[in-house]
Formats: sequence, structure tokens, C-alpha cells
Amino acid sequence: MTAQTILPANTLSTGGFQVDNSAMFNSGDSAYMTKEQGTATVATKYTLSMWIKRSKLGAEMNLIGVSSGNTIELIKFNADNSLRWYNRDASSNAAENTATGLFSDTSAWYHFVFVYDSTQSGAANQRKFYLNGVNQTWASANAVQANAVPGLNLDGADVNIGAESSPSNYFGGYMSEVNFIDGQRLTADSFGESDEDSGIWKPIDASGLTFGNNGFYLDFKASGNLGNDANGGTDFAETNFAATDQGIDTCTNNFPTLNILAPSASGLDIRQGNTLVFNDNNVNIFQTVPATMTITPTGKFYWEIFCKGVWGTAACEAHGIADVDNMIQTLTGQASDGATSFAWQNNASFRSNGGTVGSTTWAVTYATNDYLMFALDNANGALYAGKNGTWLNSGDPTSGASKTGALAVTVGLNYAPHSEVKYGSDKPFYNFGSPYYAISSGNADGDGIGNFEYAVPSGYFALCTKNLAEYG
Repeated sequence: MTAQTILPANTLSTGGFQVDNSAMFNSGDSAYMTKEQGTATVATKYTLSMWIKRSKLGAEMNLIGVSSGNTIELIKFNADNSLRWYNRDASSNAAENTATGLFSDTSAWYHFVFVYDSTQSGAANQRKFYLNGVNQTWASANAVQANAVPGLNLDGADVNIGAESSPSNYFGGYMSEVNFIDGQRLTADSFGESDEDSGIWKPIDASGLTFGNNGFYLDFKASGNLGNDANGGTDFAETNFAATDQGIDTCTNNFPTLNILAPSASGLDIRQGNTLVFNDNNVNIFQTVPATMTITPTGKFYWEIFCKGVWGTAACEAHGIADVDNMIQTLTGQASDGATSFAWQNNASFRSNGGTVGSTTWAVTYATNDYLMFALDNANGALYAGKNGTWLNSGDPTSGASKTGALAVTVGLNYAPHSEVKYGSDKPFYNFGSPYYAISSGNADGDGIGNFEYAVPSGYFALCTKNLAEYG
């Protein structure tokens, strides 16, 4: 079976409909939203459109869960990362469809459209699934009973977003642009289109659609009320959400997270939408996790780390950059040396090329509640580091070829921000511009993108698909 993906690293820079916000569903917090449905416009038909970005794999996780009497409806990821759509009607007649392929990409946004119409005949017509604009052929499918009312349109049913009806099996990841249309059988073209230049599938403004009595639209623009129905209906009640669970990582501007699929990350516990990492194995070795996006050889990008918890004065974590091309070659046996990497350790030492430790003129200690700043000028081969608003070694990220106060790095490589951690209490929180912790100040790059604790140096940008397309 194949993995499905959407929105590669270099994507749309400007133009078209822009999605401002997403909601982060943290499965570890048992976060979900719920509301009770009323009398449907046409109970036997609906269309559900949603953009999602996964952060957790390998467990049952529900996008939608409904249970009312004998009626059950579930749209969920299985433990093998396949997608399943299950319906049981009021007479206990059950049907289940399984999508083709696996959905194991945690770096990308998927667009799902589910179309239910029990007035049609045959499993393929009664329940359709569109992936990134393309109508999919089911790997397996069963027909529902003629004119059966689904859970999502059942009067009095509680609809859970991000959990099974129990609630249980919580979704881990991000959602944006969730549209539910009661009483209409629509296609993916009502919610998205292919970009005329790149061919990438992108969202369109669907707010002008007729939503029906039970319809709703979640745009996640109200940080204090993420369950707000922007279509004007009853809001969803939120469980275990905070204002910091609103982000700007969306289906029109994708931000990197920490890459849980990297083999070196297998022993790490990565949470909060894959932005918080710690090593809960208590093994005295560094385990490494890179970001899901790379900085191209000419790019100039900025990011921060909030030290939510640091183990102590011994070397227990390190942060910096790694050459992902060399890392991939090493993992596949195409190279014998370690990845070209540069990382600042918490004990004021420096790790280079997979393990060499030495002092530098700019390295200092850092501890719990410190903020680390990184600016990579890849065109000039300069990595700048700072702490709590001050660039170390009198660094000047705007100095260009003179590389004032910078650590010289190899020019022409594709670097990814990366983290190395030991022990259970280390908790570095990465912020590439869409933070999932509170920012006290709020600074954006020169194009107004990102939310950082400290000022972004002039000429540097938040790492995201818009900026990679424009400046990468």
C-alpha cells in the first residue's frame, strides 16, 4: 500500500484564498470538540470537507465520532495508518469502507472530502471519498441501507470532532477549514482547486455555500473559542483546548514540525503537534530529530526554541542544524561518515559532525525557561545563535559575507534545524513561526509571517512553504 501526501516543501507563495488559522488537536491532552445536531435539511445526504495534518501515527485516531442509540458513524485512522469510514444505522445495519493507501505523512496537509447519499444505489455511489481533489476508489466497501440516516445528520446526535463518541481514540494533529454541508451531494471542486501554475491542490473560499440546518463551518479564527461555528450555528463545545492550540500552520502556509518518521527519532517522545520533544528512555545517549523542512543553499531563515525543561548542567541537549542529504545517505548506507551537523549544547560546548565536542567563542550555558535564537544565512555559510534576545559573540546576522560573530558552516548544503536530547526532563519547544506556547511579545518576519518572542533579523524569514517558495 502507498502513502498519500500533499503540499510539498516548495509550494504556493502568494495569491488565492488564504487560510489564517488551524486548531491543534493534542491526543495526549484528550482534546476534542462536540455539538448536538438538530433536524436536518435532508437527512440522507451530506458533504464533509476538512484539511488535516497528522502528528501522531500508529494508533486508532478519530476525525469524526457519532453514537446515538443504535446509530454509529466513525471516520478514523486505523493503527496501520489506513483510513476507515464506518456507518451503522438505527436498525443496526452496518457498512464499512476502507480507503486505498496509507496516510503516514506528518509533514503535509491532506484535503479530505466525504460524500454520503443513501438515496443512491451501490457502495461506490453512496459514500465517496476525495483525496486532494481526486475521487478515490475504495480498497473495500459495503453498501448502506437505502435511505439510512447517518450519525452526522441524525437529530439529537452528539458529533465529536477529533474523538470517538465515548470519547476515546483522540486525533493527534492539526485541522483547518472544516465544512459540513447538510442535504447536498457535492464534489471536491466546491472546496478546492488546482493552482494554475504549480498544479498543487489548494483551498477555495467555501463560505458562500448553502450549509443547511445541520451544516457548520470551523475556521478556528477565535483563539478563545476554537469551536466557533463561523456559519452562525451552534458552536462546538471544546474539551482540553487552550488559546495556544490555535496556530497559523495551515493548508495555505505549511510550517515544519519535528520529523517523527526519522529513524533517529524512534526513541523520543514528541508531542504538542510535534513541536515539543523529550527523551523518556533515560538512556545516556543523544537521540536526534530533524525538522520536516530544509533550508535551501541560498536561504536565510530564523527560528526559536523555548527551553521548557533542561535536565541540568551536564550535556543533555543540543540544537542546531544538520545536512539532511548526508544524513539520508548515511541511513541508506550510501555514505560512511556521520551527518554534517552543528549543535549548541546546554553546557556551553559544541557538537559537530555527529559527535566531536569542543568549545567555541560563542557557546554559553542555557537552562529552563531560556529562549534560544537561531539564524542561518546559508548563502554565506553562517549560523548565528543567541539567547534571550542577545546574539552571542556579538553576532550580527545582517553582516553578510563578513559573518560577524557567526559559526562558519559549509556552503551549498540543505540544512534542517535539528535537536539532540538525553534524559527525561529535557523539553525543548520548537517555534518555526507557529508556536504552541504563549508568546509574550510577538514578532513577525519582514513579510508579516510568524509569531516569535524576539525580533527576526532583517532579511531573514520564518521557515514555511510561502517563504520557501519566495526566498528558498
